[in-house]
Amino acid sequence: MTGHLYGVGVGPGDPELITLKAARLIKNADVIAYHSGTAGRSIARTIADSLITEKVIEELLIYPVTTGSTDHPLGYYGAVDDFYDESAERLSKHLDAGRNVVVLAEGDPLFYSSYMYLHDRLSPRFPSEIVPGVTSLTAAATALTTPLARHEDILTVLPGTLPIPELARRLADTDAAAIMKLGRTFAGVREALRQSGRLDDAQYVERATSGEQRILPVADVDAAAVPYFSMIVVPGRNRRLDSAGRSAVLPNAVPRDRDRGAQLFVVGLGPGPDSWTTPEVSAVLSEVDHLVGYGRYLDRLPARPDQQRHTTGNTVELERAQRALDLALAGERVAVVSGGDAGVFGMAAAVFEAAEDDRYADVTITVLPGVTAAQAVAARAGAPLGGDYAVISLSDRLKPWSVIEKRLRAIAEADLVLAIYNPASRTRREQILRAHELLLELRAPETPVVVGRNIGRDG
Repeated sequence: MTGHLYGVGVGPGDPELITLKAARLIKNADVIAYHSGTAGRSIARTIADSLITEKVIEELLIYPVTTGSTDHPLGYYGAVDDFYDESAERLSKHLDAGRNVVVLAEGDPLFYSSYMYLHDRLSPRFPSEIVPGVTSLTAAATALTTPLARHEDILTVLPGTLPIPELARRLADTDAAAIMKLGRTFAGVREALRQSGRLDDAQYVERATSGEQRILPVADVDAAAVPYFSMIVVPGRNRRLDSAGRSAVLPNAVPRDRDRGAQLFVVGLGPGPDSWTTPEVSAVLSEVDHLVGYGRYLDRLPARPDQQRHTTGNTVELERAQRALDLALAGERVAVVSGGDAGVFGMAAAVFEAAEDDRYADVTITVLPGVTAAQAVAARAGAPLGGDYAVISLSDRLKPWSVIEKRLRAIAEADLVLAIYNPASRTRREQILRAHELLLELRAPETPVVVGRNIGRDG
């Protein structure tokens, strides 16, 4: 008979929060296993100390790397995968010998726990059972004596390892949040809370339910002294029931100053990572009340609860521009968002076209430049745009193909470096092929071609 594998949650820190079932299994186990960082100190082992008998076999599973570097050819995840394989092999020998193995997990075994990876490897081969534990999330909420979520509130659990813009966007889009995996990520998490407008409500809980528990406003925490065993909690927004019995958010936004001239900004985010967005553009985006743009571009920006988004499809530029101009006329501060540079196949031209209507005569339009896609691709390739060059779009939605063909021919005959935008789409598959044939009539087949895709981003 093989032994049984048990993943046992020991709770967040207070030994009295260990369940009766977990305590029984720990006392009767043949083998107790637990994880630790490189220093060899196991929090789970400390929590369960009084239940572990002298006769039990103990298996300390020490991570080879946590936040440091590794020389493993596949990097951090390669080193950790090997560690889980080796740990599973160690425990499988006990299970093959008929010994019952209890793996201790801080909090709950299936909530950001190391046990999960052993379970993946061992449960197909051996009978296994999971015993839930009190999670660090519920412990932190209890320590704060603050309800996490009420009525229809949405609670989101987030890892602090997310990029700052993505973390800020998710924080702004949810009612309540818990952020885990802090430690070295804390400074970035605090910045995401600031960008999302949630910093004032965020509370920091360290070592919840233990004798070393600390609670502080996130704004007051020393980022250099944050341990991994900590959490940030953003409770749900204050709510009441309206006259119809429905949940309604209590107003907490700062009143907006309406006594301003009509002003509209048109900005380019650049083609790739946030670092390619200029400080000037970032400053404007942090101040405006409304963002207008194609959904994919707006998704790149951190969301704020006091900032409204007006998302449109990719083929309604004039309608998008008119909406932005109307908002500006109403006294709102508005930014129309493009990728790359707004003046290069972006929204600037559409805004100025729509603004020819006399009713928008009092709107001040300011265009802020951005890094273009052509510049980004050229930088990766070397310096192909170091001399004279031309830029053209192959989209024939706003101009006939005959015009595109005429311009391509003129560029090729002039021997200019050519940057081609919008080479194809789901509905336009032939244009790039026709352009290829045309250019081969006038340029040597050996002419170098650089194809850039997702420059500055994954892939």
